[in-house]
Amino acid sequence: MAHEMIISGGTVVDGTGAASTRADVAIDNGRISRIGDLSGEQAGETIDATDKVVTPGFVDLHTHLDAQIAWDPEMRPSSYHGVTTALIGNCGVTFAPVADGQARYLAELMEAVEDIAADAIMDGLPWNWNSFGEYLNTVESLNPTLNVVALAGHSAIRFEAMGDKSCDEGVQADDKELARIVELVENSVKEGAVGFSTSRFLGHRVPDGRLTPGTWADPRETQAIQEAVVRAGGRGGLFQVAPDMQTRFQVEREMFQTGAEVGCQVLFSGGAGRPEDVQRWNDFFERNHAVGNRINSICHTRPSGSFFGLAQQSYLSTPAWRELMKLPTIADRVEALSNPATREKLISEAKENGGFGDAAARLHPLGMEEYPDFDLDRKRSLQQLADAAGKDPVDLYVERLLESEGRELWNVWAFGGNLEAQWEYMRLPYVVPMLGDAGAHVGQFTDADSPTFLLAELTRDRGVYTLEEAVHRISGKSAEILGLKERGTLTEGNFADVNVIDLPNLTSCHPEYVNDFPHNGGRLVVKSRGYDATLVSGKVVIANGAYTGDRPGSVIRDFARD
Repeated sequence: MAHEMIISGGTVVDGTGAASTRADVAIDNGRISRIGDLSGEQAGETIDATDKVVTPGFVDLHTHLDAQIAWDPEMRPSSYHGVTTALIGNCGVTFAPVADGQARYLAELMEAVEDIAADAIMDGLPWNWNSFGEYLNTVESLNPTLNVVALAGHSAIRFEAMGDKSCDEGVQADDKELARIVELVENSVKEGAVGFSTSRFLGHRVPDGRLTPGTWADPRETQAIQEAVVRAGGRGGLFQVAPDMQTRFQVEREMFQTGAEVGCQVLFSGGAGRPEDVQRWNDFFERNHAVGNRINSICHTRPSGSFFGLAQQSYLSTPAWRELMKLPTIADRVEALSNPATREKLISEAKENGGFGDAAARLHPLGMEEYPDFDLDRKRSLQQLADAAGKDPVDLYVERLLESEGRELWNVWAFGGNLEAQWEYMRLPYVVPMLGDAGAHVGQFTDADSPTFLLAELTRDRGVYTLEEAVHRISGKSAEILGLKERGTLTEGNFADVNVIDLPNLTSCHPEYVNDFPHNGGRLVVKSRGYDATLVSGKVVIANGAYTGDRPGSVIRDFARD
């Protein structure tokens, strides 16, 4: 029998969590047609996967590629890291539904929260929609490389229903406004949204400094929305939250539980800063899942927060450093830093202003070797390096910026810095260890290589997971949370979203700062090594880091529901 393609000789990790097996995978008409010993069968194209791992494509449950798809249909950096399906519209920040005349507001909100210039968003997107379904039609017309699943966002919906007061603390929707919010949620889900997203995070602000619409919504509003999601799309519709776990911990957990009780699939961004947090969350998950309440979390796979250096952000922020960072390019900043008088002024101002203070212990350089070092052994913080050299952290920081010609980045450990607690949290049965955030905070940091880091650093090198469990979390389990049909596992009849991975050599590359957004906007892009091929619906979209030009991604609007 002849097949369109056979991936031969690989170790198949099918995404279910089952033990890996040696098998060939045949693909026909965009689907997996056979798995087994196909040594006697012919194919129009063969991918030799000998000594390689064959997995389902990964499902990234947290991206902000909503605008970027328009000018970057390859959906980088996600597509560099084995992702074949991306969930957009997280954190309540979306571009639909939108009334006439409101597009600029939504673009400026995205700029304030996610660091993409509003002018780039306005000029990069056609803005030829009002309803959520029309927005999805536009995304489909852009022919994305990867599959797209979309959430309807609280900010767009609440702003349309309530106007400017939607951001005000203490102001709640009246009956008419709440009815409009519910109507927009129901319409969006009926038109193809997988569910609804909201932000309660106190760091997400609109341009005037207030918090994004929805941050202060009361339980009356959030429960009405949750019920609308289920009414419009069935039990299991997604309710995604970027929560406030610092000042409203109990309120947020009650919102999760209410959503699950009315029938939503609740997904929130979480983590564990202390060992006791792990047990507390495990008890919460177990208690809810025991009675059928579906609540899951995503989390960072590595310490994260922001990258500093000379690319876009310098941690030091005295007048001299601010002037330095106004120079147009990294090369210009290095040249200025090379001037002894300028350098002395920068150093002295920084020291007079307190230097790095306690942050020196949380800043870790990625180094300048061939691949980045995320210092999981906790031996190379700025403070540790400065102490070993007998220098002030400011002096050492400046020296390294010059030595690397401004290319070295420093990672501040704001999230996930207690590695053992975070790894234990990641092992909880109801946690997906991937918070890629592609398309967000684009010039500040990037975690889009989360699946690569998970499989290489945490699974292969440190044994945080078995390979089978790691792949299951970011493929089969993630697909189940979304309600994807016939995706997420390597199963005969499923869509052929597949990765062929050279696991011993799998690694993330150094983040690079590039200016490839509209109006020459800058961002960080991180590539990978070790993905021999990534397929979407049977088409190779990227091979050994190079795009093939095929863009077979689908906008998915139909989901498995109770």
